[in-house]
Amino acid sequence: MTKEIRNTQENMITVDLRSDTVTQPTPEMRKAMAEAEVGDDVFGEDPTVNRLQEMAAKITGKEAALFTASGTMANLSCLLAHCGRGDEMILGDQSHIFYYEQGGSAAVGGIHPRPIPNQPDGKLALEDVEAAIRPDNVHFPRSRLIVLENTHNRCYGMPLDAAYMAAIGELAQHYNLKLHVDGARIFNAALSLGVEASELLQQVDSVSFCLSKGLAAPLGSLICGSADFINRAHRARKVLGGGMRQAGVVAAAGIVALNEMIPRLAEDHANAQILARGLAGIKGIKVESDRVKTNIVYLKIAHDKLSEKKSAIDFADELQVRGVKILPTGPYQLRAVTHYGISTDDIDYALNVTDMVLNSH
Repeated sequence: MTKEIRNTQENMITVDLRSDTVTQPTPEMRKAMAEAEVGDDVFGEDPTVNRLQEMAAKITGKEAALFTASGTMANLSCLLAHCGRGDEMILGDQSHIFYYEQGGSAAVGGIHPRPIPNQPDGKLALEDVEAAIRPDNVHFPRSRLIVLENTHNRCYGMPLDAAYMAAIGELAQHYNLKLHVDGARIFNAALSLGVEASELLQQVDSVSFCLSKGLAAPLGSLICGSADFINRAHRARKVLGGGMRQAGVVAAAGIVALNEMIPRLAEDHANAQILARGLAGIKGIKVESDRVKTNIVYLKIAHDKLSEKKSAIDFADELQVRGVKILPTGPYQLRAVTHYGISTDDIDYALNVTDMVLNSH
């Protein structure tokens, strides 16, 4: 039964669709954290962290792995391990590293970004990547690294398939460049495509993935790559303040995440489809439903539905008053993300509230 819309604060239903980072740890995670065997991870002596790293390396098909506090730290550690000051990385103009990570690669590492257009499906056109690779010339920075994002956050959470990943990998190898993947939601990509994550990463030199998004752990990301690369990334993590002590307390939740939470991402994908179809049926909302492949839905509000004094932020505020949280990403655009803790009833409630707010004036 569809949940009734309530306006009293004491009875308010809250459906938080801003991000899959708002997930709460599962009861199994809480128990594992409370009982975790720990040690000093800076000395490499935390057995729970070590086990998590071994699991991460195995599931991605890589030689070694490193536990970090966040996705931004993971990505920056990788960039610092691959590039020196003045080196150049080629990445998408809509990528999370370029758009949302405060320019840390330039500010901390002196790494020059070379943004090229992301295609609507999140890919970088092979010809654009090849054209961006610098010739050996004293006037230019040295091209060192290609960066992909899989799934691609700002491109509807689209997954990049194995054939494309292999093609980019071959291009990188041909020009003696390294390839890093911001795989914050790599398991969403793998599940959507019906393959193992390791198949998507065969020709990748490094990958980062988040435990704290769809996998529902309270924090943490993993970096995976060769043993030599992980040694360099370990040094980079240290200079970024990422050396942790008894980190097994939180790594224990990551172990539960990898053991138990990957298959259930299919539920998030199904709920995103329900949400996308429902939003597309609301007057004044445009959703490109055919682009919804994982757990991210973007919606655009018709300009005539918002007065000159209102924006997507104001619309989101009106939804929040009625118990639905959604993230504004532009003047008329918002993002909704399905995740652990969101049910089909929650989706129905969010759709009813959205329709009421938009069309009852």
